Amino acid sequence: MTGTGWITRRTGLRTVVAAAVAVPLLGTVRASSAPEESRTRARLAPPLEVMTFNLRFPSTKEPHSWPSRRPVMRALLRGAAPHVIGTQEGEPPQLRDIEADLGPHYDWIGRGRGGGDNESMAIFYDTRRLAPVEHAHFWLSDTPRMPGSNTWGAGYPRMVTWVRFRDLRAGGREFCLFNTHLDNESQYARERAAALITSRIARFDPALPMLVTGDFNAVAHRNTVYDTLLGAGLVDTWDTARRRGEGYATFHGYKALRPDGDRIDWILARPGITVHRTWVHTFRLNGQYPSDHLPVQASVTLG
Repeated sequence: MTGTGWITRRTGLRTVVAAAVAVPLLGTVRASSAPEESRTRARLAPPLEVMTFNLRFPSTKEPHSWPSRRPVMRALLRGAAPHVIGTQEGEPPQLRDIEADLGPHYDWIGRGRGGGDNESMAIFYDTRRLAPVEHAHFWLSDTPRMPGSNTWGAGYPRMVTWVRFRDLRAGGREFCLFNTHLDNESQYARERAAALITSRIARFDPALPMLVTGDFNAVAHRNTVYDTLLGAGLVDTWDTARRRGEGYATFHGYKALRPDGDRIDWILARPGITVHRTWVHTFRLNGQYPSDHLPVQASVTLG
């Protein structure tokens, strides 16, 4: 699954990957018009389970090393059974472990943010439910096509991985998922990143359902990054959900959970997506959390 400067998924799309990776993201990306029958099937399909999860890089430091956290991660993900997961901070050995723990029906797409085998914005998906149509990566900088580029004073190179999927249980209805991790140090870099992300989303057909997952390092409702993304027409699934669980600060740093704390991990969507339920997973095993972030999950219908 790794190559020179690359992390990628293990199977499928063998004749499409090279072209998809090379997508220049300079033109308008158009979704094929779905017939009404397909839209009807999409509305009748079982909800699509979407998760965003900062995995925490595979530290060797105890008591929260990756070997200590992996069994907890395995139990959480198997129990939650998301169809698609936008992850942050995962590194190749860790991503391969998660792939093995999820089982043979999952695959993933990602690339190292520095252009090599380092942290990525890997997107996992259940192949029984979803089939990728195309994907690409771009960097949150003035030179978004340059791997590892960082021009806005961010502490690390930051990027987006996006995938356009076909929902096999929803009459082949297509949607696109953008996944990102904004900088933890520079508000200026976060603001520039949000503006670039919204400009890229605007290149897609407005009728194409769109989801955005990420660790935004910005508090929902209290940061201009949030305002920029919602100002571009996205909605916060936490707010639009018909039902939602108890809220918590999504970064806990292995300390006591904070009810109604700062929510920096979000799942955003275009308004046409129906959000049935959203919640924060607080699962732990023998006192161990799977990560220093809590994953957020939403059950949605593409519409």
